Amino acid sequence: MSYDPTSTEGLPKDAGVRLAQNRAGLFTSDLSVNEFLLVKEAGFEPLGLVVGSSIYHIGFQFARWQQSQELTVLTQAMYHARELAMTRMEEEADQLGADGVIGVRLEVGRYEWGADLAEFIAIGTAIKHRDGVLHRAPDGRPFTSDLSGQDFWTLIQAGYRPLSLVMGNCVYHVAHQTLRQGLGNAMKNVEMTNYTQALYDARELAMARMGEEAKQVQAEGIVGVNLFEGSHGWGSHTIEFFAVGSAVTPISKEHKISKPQLVLPVTD
Repeated sequence: MSYDPTSTEGLPKDAGVRLAQNRAGLFTSDLSVNEFLLVKEAGFEPLGLVVGSSIYHIGFQFARWQQSQELTVLTQAMYHARELAMTRMEEEADQLGADGVIGVRLEVGRYEWGADLAEFIAIGTAIKHRDGVLHRAPDGRPFTSDLSGQDFWTLIQAGYRPLSLVMGNCVYHVAHQTLRQGLGNAMKNVEMTNYTQALYDARELAMARMGEEAKQVQAEGIVGVNLFEGSHGWGSHTIEFFAVGSAVTPISKEHKISKPQLVLPVTD
């Protein structure tokens, strides 16, 4: 497979110094002691903590007060900002010669610089197979996964490997009740069907988009799916649903799933 290494464009100068230390043999990691030992047991070596960041200006989109609808401008902005952070994290992993990144965390932070600014951060531990067995993604880039060290070990023992961290999101405006609806429901126990349907639709859009990413990398399935929601300061009736998980595939076409032997910490 031909492969062009990822670029260091967008990485700060000091990141190069940190990566040079890692290449010289000093690894850094956010793995726990148990995770570190299990990753090594799976045949991989930690190379370094890799980080990607993007401070993004989130634009504005008008929403009708009485209409539930996706706010596509905001959806695209939130997705693109995360994608930038992920790409830069992958660039750091590539500079270390990593096969992939595990324990990936995607975080969104806000500062006092402005209400419309947010920092998107991707962080994880780059690893490489000890015997040089290539475990990269189909496009030649380092694989990414939010699996913990324990879950990664279990997955490898079962004959599977991660391909990519896949995600989908949807920023949705939930319609307000009219005055008549509010007064009519004030003294009743009743389902708020407009809210139910709006949130249901928004979650489904996020989940479906995550599934499409898994199809693009030819995954057999997605494990460890998490579904997050947050308003990010937009107000009570605008919410983002964010679905994320690890797309996986069998290591070989013929494999048997064996029961993993649990490794427990030694105590006195």
